[in-house]
Formats: sequence, C-alpha cells, structure tokens
Amino acid sequence: MNKRNYQRELDDLIKEIETEGQVPTLLLHSCCAPCSSYVLEYLSQYFKITVLYYNPNIYPESEYRYRAEEQKRFISLLPVKHPISFVEGDYIPKDFYQTVKGLEHIREGGERCFACYRLRLTEAANAAKELGLTYHTGVVQCKDAFYGQHEPERMPVSYELLNKWEAWKRLGCKASEMESAALFIVAAHLKVRCGSDFLVMGNQERNALGMDNPIVHDTEAAVTVGVEAIRRLIRADREK
Repeated sequence: MNKRNYQRELDDLIKEIETEGQVPTLLLHSCCAPCSSYVLEYLSQYFKITVLYYNPNIYPESEYRYRAEEQKRFISLLPVKHPISFVEGDYIPKDFYQTVKGLEHIREGGERCFACYRLRLTEAANAAKELGLTYHTGVVQCKDAFYGQHEPERMPVSYELLNKWEAWKRLGCKASEMESAALFIVAAHLKVRCGSDFLVMGNQERNALGMDNPIVHDTEAAVTVGVEAIRRLIRADREK
C-alpha cells in the first residue's frame, strides 16, 4: 500500500521554497475553471503557474472551447501574488478514442478513466518539459458517493471504497469531496454557470499517519469567499 503523504510533501516543498527565497515555475493541468479556482489561488502564492488546458474527452467541441474561454477569463480576474499564464492543448478527440479503444464498456471509475488520466497527465508532463517548467501537479476528486470518505472501512462496500481512494492517491490526488458533483452535473445540463467553495474541516490522511489534524468548524471564511465571488461575477458581467 502506498504510504506517501502528498500534503506533507507539498508542505515540506513550500517550506523549502520560502527558506531559499525561490519562486519556481509550475505547470497545472486543468479542464475546468471552477475546479482549478482554489488550487490556483493557493499555489500562486508560491509558484509562477502555467495552466495547461487540455482534455480531448470533452464533447462537443463547442463545450471544449467554452471551457477554455472560461478558464482564461477566470485567470484574468483572479488576484494573485505571482503571475499565471495560460496554454491551450490541441483538441484532438481521436487521441482519446484511441487511448480508450477496447475499454468502451468498462464502467465509470474503471480502467477507462485511468487511461484518460494517463493521457492528460502525460500531456501535462510533456508540456512541462517543453516549457522548461520546474513542477507539475495532480488532480482533485469530486465524486457523488455519499460520505464514502468517512470511515470507509465500516461501509458495506469498504473494499471498493478503500481501493478507489488508494488509486486516486497514487495519481497524486490532493483532496476528495462530494458536495459539488451534483451541482456541476445539473449546471452543465442547464447550461448555466456554477461554482463552489469548500471548508476543509480536516485532513484524514494526516490523521491516519498520526500527525496533527486540527478540525475546523467555523464556516465564516467559506461564506465570505462565496459572497465575494458572486460580487465579482456581478461586477464583471456589468462591465461587459
């Protein structure tokens, strides 16, 4: 079983960066502006970020282009300490179809998904190398499982839950949440904008390793962020 604690590794890396007074470059893969929002806000304090927008698994092409423009718009509106640049990958759906050939009937969350992850993260790694960037990072999981992350070993499908989360960790997943999955699905169907901000109450991986894991219940910061985000959206719409 993989015992790597990616949050600890990130914390150690940031501490080293701050000690040495460095501002390294970082490539962040994205195919959705809302999903990248907190990651960009947080990591741009320590890195000069290049966002690689790439996912040939998006259909139709108009949706792909819409998401790309939304990603660029979000970056332009985000107040950051260090600059964020944008690079758009090539939209070639046949690359995705070729990657998942023979896996068409595999259910969601199975090997077809992992093949798609490998395709996109390999592209991100290649882009990081070509652009001469220092680091690239992983993903955040948003799921529709109901409390699957809380004591999964006690659930009727514990084996499946534990193995899926282990797979996500090996992919470099930074966090798991369930609240926004339904929201984004409905918004996509209705073709309306949506977003979410989260209160991180604790870190179960830290707890599992016997590390300090302070639990936070104060929701004021999350509410403040949500209200301010809506204000900015309204202001941006009025300025169009």
